[in-house]
Amino acid sequence: MSETQVLPDEPLASEREADFSAVDKARLIEALARVLPVGALMYDPEDLRPYECDGLTAYRAVPLAVALPVTEEQVVAVLRACHQMGVPVVARGAGTGLSGGALPHTRGVLLSLARFNRILHLDPHSRTAVVQPGVRNLAISEAAAPHGLYYAPDPSSQIACTIGGNVAENAGGVHCLKYGLTVHNLLRVRGVSIEGEIVEIGSHALDSPGYDLLALMTGSEGMLAVVTEVTVKLTPKPVLAQCVLAAFDDVLKAGDAVAAIIAAGIIPAGLEMMDQPATAAVEQFVHAGYPLDAKAILLCESDGTPEEVAEEIARVRAVLEQAGATEIRVSSSEAERLKFWAGRKAAFPAAGRISPDYLCMDGTIPRRRLGEMLEAIQAMEGKYGLRCINVFHAGDGNLHPLILFDANQPGELERAEHFGAEILELSVTLGGTITGEHGVGIEKIGQMCSQFATAEIAQFFRVKAAFDPPGLLNPGKAIPTLNRCAEYGRMHVKEGHVPYPDIPRF
Repeated sequence: MSETQVLPDEPLASEREADFSAVDKARLIEALARVLPVGALMYDPEDLRPYECDGLTAYRAVPLAVALPVTEEQVVAVLRACHQMGVPVVARGAGTGLSGGALPHTRGVLLSLARFNRILHLDPHSRTAVVQPGVRNLAISEAAAPHGLYYAPDPSSQIACTIGGNVAENAGGVHCLKYGLTVHNLLRVRGVSIEGEIVEIGSHALDSPGYDLLALMTGSEGMLAVVTEVTVKLTPKPVLAQCVLAAFDDVLKAGDAVAAIIAAGIIPAGLEMMDQPATAAVEQFVHAGYPLDAKAILLCESDGTPEEVAEEIARVRAVLEQAGATEIRVSSSEAERLKFWAGRKAAFPAAGRISPDYLCMDGTIPRRRLGEMLEAIQAMEGKYGLRCINVFHAGDGNLHPLILFDANQPGELERAEHFGAEILELSVTLGGTITGEHGVGIEKIGQMCSQFATAEIAQFFRVKAAFDPPGLLNPGKAIPTLNRCAEYGRMHVKEGHVPYPDIPRF
C-alpha cells in the first residue's frame, strides 16, 4: 500500500466537510429507529446538547443523533446502519475524558454505552470480573471488596469514569507504578467492528495465540472497535498500607528524590508529586494538612504485610532524608493515609474552585527530568501570563500540569493552548512522550506531528485501516493527516527521518 493511499493529503471521506441534507438525516434517524427501542434514540437539539463535549470542555460539537443501545445486538445494528450510510460513529462512556476523545462528529452518531452498566460475572477464585463498558471503575472494586479483592487502576475520576473509557485511553492512576495501567489489568475485550462484526481479543487464560492485539486495542481511543464487554484482573487487597508525606524547599530536590527512590530499587504502590500552588489549592478544598511552605511535596505509599511495609518505609525515609527533605510524616492510621491521598485525588476539582477554566496536560518524561520540567513551566507562566498548578504521577514521570485560564477573557484560551503545546513538545525534547493516560483525542493531535515522523504516522493509518477501512470510527482523532501536520509546521523533515533519535521507537 503506498503512502499516498494510507496518508493522503486530503482527509478521509468521513472527515471531509460536506453538507448532510435533511433528507439524509431523516433516512439516518429512520434507520436507527428501526433497530433501537423507544427512548434509546435522541435527535432533538435540546437533547443533544449534554453530549457536545467530554471533560475537555473548551471544544464542543453537536452530533446528528445520540444512540443509547442496551444490548450488543443493538450496537451491531447501529454500526451496520452507519457503515452502510457512511456515517461516522463516536463511542462515549461517562464523558470524563480530558483530551476530546469523545467529542462528537457534527455529521455523525454519538454511540453512548452508558446503559451497558452491569457486572456480568465475578469469580473470586480466578480473580477476574467480566463487566460491561459502562460499569464505573470504582464499582468493580466495591463489588470485589467482600472477597478481599479490588481493581487496581484508580484514575482520579474513578468514582465516575467507566471501564470502557479506561480501555479506550489506557487509564492509570496513582497506584499504576506498582500495579500497572489498564492494559496490565485486562485479560479480554469483546467489541464490534464498524461493519457490525463481533470480535474477541485476548482470552480468559493468561495468554492467547497470535499477536498481542489486546495491547493494541487498549488505548486505541475508540478508533478500532466499539467495546461491549471487558474481562479484568482483580488484585488481593494488601494487609496494610502506609503513606509517607515528604516536604522539600526546592522542586529540583523533590524531582531528584523521586529518581533516587526508584534507583534504590524501591517500587512504591504510589509515588506522587505536587508543587506549592497545587498544595495551596487543594488545602483550601479538602484540608489534607499539607505543609504550605514547601515548594513541593511527595506522597509515597507502601503496601503489603506489616513487615514488608515497615522495611520499605524505613528505606524510603532514608532516601528522602539524603535527598534533602525538610519534613517527613508517615501515616499512623488508615484515616490519616486517606487524608494524605484526599488532597491529591481532589487536585482537579480544587483547580476548578480557583479558576473558571483549566486545561490538564498529560505528558510523560524521564523521572530525573521532573525538576527541570517544573522550572521550565514556571518560566512559561510568565511567558503566557497564566498560572499553572502541577500534580505529577512522579513515579512513572506522568505530568498533569493544570493551566488556569478564563475562556470569557479574549485570547486566554489561545494562550492556554500554546502553553500546553509547549509543555508537551518539551516533554518530547526531554526524552518523553505527549501522553501517558489521557490519550491524544483532538487536544494533542498537533503534537503527534512533533513526536512522530511521516513514516510512523503512515503506519498508524495502516493499523486503523485494517480494523476500520472507511475511517468511520471516531474520525479526526489521535492520528493527524499530512495536511494537518503541514499546517502545524512540524512535518518539515524528509521521509524516514527521526527528529528525536534518543526516544525509543517501534
